[in-house]
Amino acid sequence: MEIAFFGKHRCRLGESPVWDDARHCLWWVDSLAGLIHAASGDGTLRATLPQDRPVGSIGLADGGLVAALADGFYRIDGDTGGASAIALLPEDATLRLNDGKADRAGRFLSGQMQVHGAGTELSDALLWQLDAGRARDLVGGLKLTNAICFSPDGGTLYFADSLEGVIRAHPYDSATGAIGPRRDLIDCRPCGSGPDGATVDADGNLWVALVLAQRIVCIAPDGMLLRSIDLPIPYPACPAFGGPGLATLYVTTIADSGQRLKSDHPNAGRIVAITGLGARGLQEGRYQDNHIRE
Repeated sequence: MEIAFFGKHRCRLGESPVWDDARHCLWWVDSLAGLIHAASGDGTLRATLPQDRPVGSIGLADGGLVAALADGFYRIDGDTGGASAIALLPEDATLRLNDGKADRAGRFLSGQMQVHGAGTELSDALLWQLDAGRARDLVGGLKLTNAICFSPDGGTLYFADSLEGVIRAHPYDSATGAIGPRRDLIDCRPCGSGPDGATVDADGNLWVALVLAQRIVCIAPDGMLLRSIDLPIPYPACPAFGGPGLATLYVTTIADSGQRLKSDHPNAGRIVAITGLGARGLQEGRYQDNHIRE
């Protein structure tokens, strides 16, 4: 196993890496700066697409990207960065969209997080699903939604409320987008942190960023902790497999979250690339506006 830095890129709040097999590049966001970046596999920066509001997460889409911006879902032109609204959410200054991932059938899911300081009464965050241009809420009662990912067959949805610390597993119907009852997969707090971003490898194991513990952990579908990898910089935020054979694990990190996570480490906010893991990822799904509803 080898841990290296990917390019010289540095983010304030690095999130949502996703490998684009069509363009042969890694996309990721600097969330609070409202920037979407792309770099070639050698780390060379290829694009920076500014947005006029925070970017919670991105996913692949035909012709570009789908993005969960603070207030709703948008299509992003992969060349110009132009944003066009797909579905806006009810206005609420105490919430913004955060982590997100495409499912295996062409939908995009993203969950909200509470924005402290925006008001004295914080609304409950929701997990949202964008399906054929329409947004519907799937789960409520959340505070900080993270770790959204899907099993290889698309039949299980994983996600977490980071402040609760537990990764949940729900049966997921790829045909209808409906979810089943909650099953608790693992409580990450004994490992020193609640979960942040997550991804799934080809064997169905979850790779999870433990943001406060400065490590990545690998968790089996039955909840067994398989592996723990310490990182050379603090605050890992989100992992994604990419590169040749989808054998590199890219991990974005945080330099300043705008709240309580802030580091003066000289490499804070850089992207880590881990090779030699003996694991391979899955190409992420692509959001489709014309996804056919059942």
